[in-house]
Amino acid sequence: MTGHGQAKRRQTVTLLTRVGCHLCEQAKPLLAEICADTGAELREVDVDSDPELRAEYGDRLPVFLLDGREHGYWRVEPDRLRATLTA
Repeated sequence: MTGHGQAKRRQTVTLLTRVGCHLCEQAKPLLAEICADTGAELREVDVDSDPELRAEYGDRLPVFLLDGREHGYWRVEPDRLRATLTA
């Protein structure tokens, strides 16, 4: 059976951050609110805990991933993120 009765898979928003990042601190409560409203899970990953992430993202933080794919960076676009999460 397909279609009826299937639950939508819960989406994951990942905030790539580092200690002392003021833009990251500003983004976190907004992401938390959007995730709470849309039922998405919010994860936070410190790029300095992973040499590959640190090399890839450097100082281009915060970065927002949606289900592992880059959705944006530096500033949250609330309307765009909400639209993507509720599509």
